[in-house]
Amino acid sequence: MEVSTGRRLLLAELAAYVAATPREREMVERTIAFVAAHDDCFERTFTIGHVTGSAWVVDPAGRAALLTHHRKLGKWLQLGGHADGDPDIRRVAAREAAEESGLSGIALAREAIYDVDVHEIPARADEAAHLHYDIRFAFFADASSAPAASDESHAVAWVPLAEIERIGVDESVRRLVAKTPELVALRNR
Repeated sequence: MEVSTGRRLLLAELAAYVAATPREREMVERTIAFVAAHDDCFERTFTIGHVTGSAWVVDPAGRAALLTHHRKLGKWLQLGGHADGDPDIRRVAAREAAEESGLSGIALAREAIYDVDVHEIPARADEAAHLHYDIRFAFFADASSAPAASDESHAVAWVPLAEIERIGVDESVRRLVAKTPELVALRNR
């Protein structure tokens, strides 16, 4: 089977990515296998799962992250969403960050993938349970910028990193928080 250019580029980035933990490495390997096997991996209509793009948005000092309280999932998460056929997942993450926050001053912190996660989306009346193969990129934005929630969320807010644990985030968001000091250190070099 011939691999499309978009899939080939993402597979090369995933192969070069160095996971932070053995668990994340397992998810990278699962994502590589999924993307390699499925032509329609970027399509939301691919019902077993699809590639999504997320944005870990922090202030330049690394003190706060921009999180959304997701309406359908009922929990605080990083910004992000469906590729809807776009194989440029970096662009997807940037688009979703702007759409879900209302902010225009979000800048890519680095070109490389920041994190990879595979998680199940529970079944709802209009769709079966499926997997999101989430490719995450890091962005910086000014924490004095006031975000506006989209119709996909209950709220969007700058949350101090020191308080993120208290709002009940999952393991994947805690992993993003743990990587933030290194991201800020690279920025300040």
